[in-house]
Formats: sequence, structure tokens, C-alpha cells
Amino acid sequence: MQFLVTGGAGYIGSHIVRALASRGDRVTILDNFSTGHRWATQGQEVVEADLRDLPALRGALAGRRFDGVFHFAARSLVGESNTAPLLYYQNNVSGTANLLEVAAENGWRNCVFSSTAAIYGTPEAEFIDEQHPRRPINVYGQTKLAMEQLLEALAAATDFNAVSLRYFNAAGAAGDGSIGEAHDPETHLIPNALRAAAGTGEPLTLFGDDYDTRDGTCIRDYIHVEDLAGAHLLAMDFLREHTGFSAINLGSGGGFSVREVIAACETIVGAPLAYRVGPRRTGDPAVLVASNRRARDWLGWGPRQAAIETMVASAWRWEQERARVTETTPAAREP
Repeated sequence: MQFLVTGGAGYIGSHIVRALASRGDRVTILDNFSTGHRWATQGQEVVEADLRDLPALRGALAGRRFDGVFHFAARSLVGESNTAPLLYYQNNVSGTANLLEVAAENGWRNCVFSSTAAIYGTPEAEFIDEQHPRRPINVYGQTKLAMEQLLEALAAATDFNAVSLRYFNAAGAAGDGSIGEAHDPETHLIPNALRAAAGTGEPLTLFGDDYDTRDGTCIRDYIHVEDLAGAHLLAMDFLREHTGFSAINLGSGGGFSVREVIAACETIVGAPLAYRVGPRRTGDPAVLVASNRRARDWLGWGPRQAAIETMVASAWRWEQERARVTETTPAAREP
């Protein structure tokens, strides 16, 4: 089968590309490389285009046939979104509208959308399920909600079908260390903690240690990036038999505290990690964990690499390979 992966040169998108290619599907990556990496394209066909440029997008993809679209292309930094709302609405919402217009013109009817549990906002339950009120508290979450609403409206009005997958934190890397997380700036806890433990990064700041949790630090939901890739493939298979729009949460079922993540990083690296305790950040809830009941019932999905040590170990393997991999940029196949 042939699939289009928007944002396929990014962290999670590149792991979907890898999973598709490994099962024999043909893959076309669409990316503008504003945050993606050419080394992450893995020799697959690449269309370099910006979703905000409808004429260029239409010209690059006119007449192409795809069995489905995996949509990852989006800006995703919470802090940046609050200071640059126009950028986020133009890139995430307008870009998605352009993609869907081109999809309609070419008869692509199935889409799996990489959404976020940030659309829920402040949690009102221990485990966030799909019926939880959607009240995002940052611009990033607002734009992802708007993207979902657009997909839902299109599915209601036409024969278009979509699954929106909502989750919190992707973690880990490919098992062989060939692709992984490489953000600039890096804002995620695990890579920053690994670098701090290895002495190659800045000391960490732990934002608050007086929360009502098992060790006083925030608890967050982490899912191995390869488990996320598997869920996206199952969601596309789901669309073969289910029409319209569906929303599904992906959760670990428990979550890990900041101190538990730090301890895992220390164990894997074999060195203590220097950090300081700072004040709480405004808007940080004590616990953010998504329910995965619907994912299990509808997709037959559950995390296979659920242990935090497993995620950290693969991230550490990637951290050790990262410089070598990123210095070697394979030539992408042009369409």
C-alpha cells in the first residue's frame, strides 16, 4: 500500500515511516524541514513542501494516489505557541485545511491524525478518557483541537474518514539506535536528563517537589515511540471498517514521576544526575495520565515497551549514536 506521511522527517513521524517501510508499504514523506531532519527520511521518497502554500502543495501532489495519510506536520512547543499564536494557527490549522483540500481533490479518504492530550487542559479525573471536557490551556492545544474539529466536520459532510490519536509524551528511540529524538531546542525531560547524567548537558531544574503524588513530583504519561507507531498503523487499519471520525486516547495506564524518570536515567547511564529543585511552574497539574481503555477495545492496542527503563535505554542508545547518524545524511528519493 502507498501512504503519505506529513512531518515524516520529525521524531514520531520518522518512526511511522520506519514501521510502514518495514512491513513493505510504500511511503512518501511530506516535510518542509523547518524542524524535521533529512537524515531521518531513511531513503524514502520525499516531497519538500510547506502545508501553508496551497498552490505548491497542490502542484506537488496532484494526481497522486495514497491509501491513507498520516498527519504529523505541526508546530508543537507550548511556550512558543503562547508567544507566536499566528504562527501556530497558520501552520497547524491553515496547513491542515490545505492538506485536506488537496486530499479531497485527489480522492484520499483516510487520515490518521497525531493529536495531543493537551486538548483536554486541566485534568478533572485521575485517568483522562475521550469524554473528558476539552478545554486546552495553551495555544498549541487550541490549534490541535481546531484541527480535530476540522477533521470531524469534514467527515460529517463528506465520505472522508479520520482517527485522531491523543497522547502526552513520546519517549525512547528505534531499537537499533538508527533514529531518535533530535529537537533544537530540546525541551523533553528524558533526553535532557540523559545528557545531564552523562555530563554533556546542562544540570536539570526540577519544577516543584511538593505535589500530592507518591514522591512529591509531577507524574506524566510516557509511551515508547515505537508503541506509538504501532498504534498509528492499527488506527489506519481501523479505518478500513469504520467510517466517519473517531477519537482515541493512547495512554500508558499509569505514568511516571519526574524523580522516577531521573532515577531510570541514572541507572542506564551509570552516573548520578545533578539537578536543583525550583518552584512550581504555573499551570502544571500534579498528574497527567490518559486512559487507554478505548485503544484496547477498538484497536487491540496496549504499550509493549511500558517500563520507563526500556524507554530510557533506547533513548540512551540513540544518544550515543546521534552524532554519527546526524552527520550522515542519506539522499532522499525525489518523486
